[in-house]
Amino acid sequence: MQLLLGQLNEGTEVLMVLSIILFAGFIMTRLTNTLNLPKVSGYILAGVLIGPCCLDFIPVPIITHMGFVSDLALAFIAFGVGKFFKREVLLRTGKRILVITLFEALSAGVMVTLFLRFIFSLDWDFALVLGAIATATAPASTMMTINQYKAKGEFVDTLLQIVALDDVVCLLAFSVISAIASGRASNGVSAEDIIIPLVFNLLAILLGFFCGYFLSRLLVPSRSRDNRLILAIAMLLGISGICAAANISPLLSCMVFGAAYINLTEDKKLFRQINNFTPPVMSIFFIVSGMNLDVYALSTVGVIGFSYFIVRIIGKYMGTYVSCLITNTSMEIRNFMGLALIPQAGVAIGLAFLGQRLLPPETGNLMLTIILSSSVLYEMIGPISAKLALIFSGSIPSGKLLEALPQEGEADENSGAVTVFSLIPASELSQKDGESFAQIVEELNAGVDERDDDDIESAAPLEEQKEKKKKSKKKHKKKREKIVEIPLEENVWAEGCE
Repeated sequence: MQLLLGQLNEGTEVLMVLSIILFAGFIMTRLTNTLNLPKVSGYILAGVLIGPCCLDFIPVPIITHMGFVSDLALAFIAFGVGKFFKREVLLRTGKRILVITLFEALSAGVMVTLFLRFIFSLDWDFALVLGAIATATAPASTMMTINQYKAKGEFVDTLLQIVALDDVVCLLAFSVISAIASGRASNGVSAEDIIIPLVFNLLAILLGFFCGYFLSRLLVPSRSRDNRLILAIAMLLGISGICAAANISPLLSCMVFGAAYINLTEDKKLFRQINNFTPPVMSIFFIVSGMNLDVYALSTVGVIGFSYFIVRIIGKYMGTYVSCLITNTSMEIRNFMGLALIPQAGVAIGLAFLGQRLLPPETGNLMLTIILSSSVLYEMIGPISAKLALIFSGSIPSGKLLEALPQEGEADENSGAVTVFSLIPASELSQKDGESFAQIVEELNAGVDERDDDDIESAAPLEEQKEKKKKSKKKHKKKREKIVEIPLEENVWAEGCE
């Protein structure tokens, strides 16, 4: 394949490579669907298959120059996460959620760092970067289970707010750690090495807010859908480019961009438009991640990777438990919240690519291999742990477990892409209101949830959402009935035609 691609000019070669990547991802997800594996696992496996470690379809120089894909994907992810930070939600959250989030995230990061440093005698840079990445949580598996079983209550409300704030803590921690690692790489860490990146991140936050404000003024109601999408993506690309030039992650700035826009406009349609644009970008991102996975290093990182996998889970659970004791949170949240915070995927993989640039090539590849392989494992146990947490906390209404069982003829062919070892086969999840649970989770993996934010914030059951839709339809029907029909003889357009 490389010989064939080598005969093409540079532009044609890139186009063919992108085509091969997308086709490989599509074919592999068809296979993983039959095993009820999530799409992210299928994409990573597709990347491994066509990458240098297996079939070697894609030239290494092209893979090396596709680092911009991770920045682009992270920009879309962060913008989508930003819509969860509506002002009224933050005011309602209070100190309790903030304390729980800080404890569970930092506990996982500190435990991973200390374990790798003192048990495996790894250098501080490697341990710190991997510890910072360990703070991240992927909400996809948890959100899928909440929707599948119509879970609601205090436990669900708390969970939704924690997973939204979790990535913010991760980004701030990664910014500080990356500054320390960069300083150590240049033979010494000074106060300047730490302060300057923090100042850059503060400026990135201001940049995101300014762009959100500017976009809210540009997207007037008369603006067409196409132009709305063009302007939003242009700003996202601009933010990513500026952050890349400053050698900082675009995540924080793009997240503030999304948060500022949603608070200034209450416009949810733009997020849906961007969400429809992102699937090819996200698939390329995960497939390229798989191509960078060093399969031969798996035997080397086996014990280290498994230790990271276990220690992070312990850190998440212990941090949640202790913080709930401090804040006098209910026993259900204290005992079972940690189970719902296990999954880790998109943001962690993106940060792993950024961390790879900070470390020497050998340790950077080792870290990326650990994150990619553990992400597949986390995606496998995520749905089960989330379901158990909801069951044990009493968040699933009585009888909903039986109601969630699929009915004959209601299978959704795409839903097999989203659950892993779910107790209810993903291929049999039924569609609700024209939107499958699979689609909801797939969108969350990309950082953008297409559902209304109000439904997420309140964790309202689907019955209430349906009732609201029925009332809305009746209201629009009454409006249509009030329209007075113009008689044909008074219709100017009709007269002109005659």
